[in-house]
Amino acid sequence: MTDRDAELRGLASELREHDAVADAFLAKSFTDQLLVLDLQQDGAVPSDIVESLRDHDLVGANEVYGEDGSDVSFAGTVGETARHQFVDVRTRGDHQSYVVE
Repeated sequence: MTDRDAELRGLASELREHDAVADAFLAKSFTDQLLVLDLQQDGAVPSDIVESLRDHDLVGANEVYGEDGSDVSFAGTVGETARHQFVDVRTRGDHQSYVVE
């Protein structure tokens, strides 16, 4: 595990303690690492969480990938939670994608 992985896993663990967060975990999307947040409430990500994510070079996936929409991170709903995805822009493009030919 790299130092960056450990840093982001620690951040996800901290975020799970926030009242608005149902779950927080790391995932991969093609060549990018994501931090995924499942929020217990509808609406925007709380501003203190957004600030913490930006401090760790995590930016809303919709903003990074140029997707249309008013929310820079919303990815849909999962059961009773709202899912938001944030791209690790510090290591963007550094991860291997596994493609079977």
